[in-house]
Amino acid sequence: MKTTLIAIGNSRGIRIPKPVIEQCGLSRQIEMTVQDRTLLIRAPRKARAGWKEAFARMAQHGDDKLLDPPVSTRWDNEDWQWK
Repeated sequence: MKTTLIAIGNSRGIRIPKPVIEQCGLSRQIEMTVQDRTLLIRAPRKARAGWKEAFARMAQHGDDKLLDPPVSTRWDNEDWQWK
């Protein structure tokens, strides 16, 4: 698909047809990256997308252990109260 850059103030923009916007799941915000002189536009990833699977893989490999032993502070021992 070809389109034309249009002037928007001192910048340039493109018009994206509505069917393309719907097909890509685009909304008000997008993510834009440039790779090898190619502009990639996509719907933003949801916060923490893929974390559940990544943590599952970490657990399978034993990579989900604490690096340092827990250290209690005076606040933990004297001030903290469970309710």
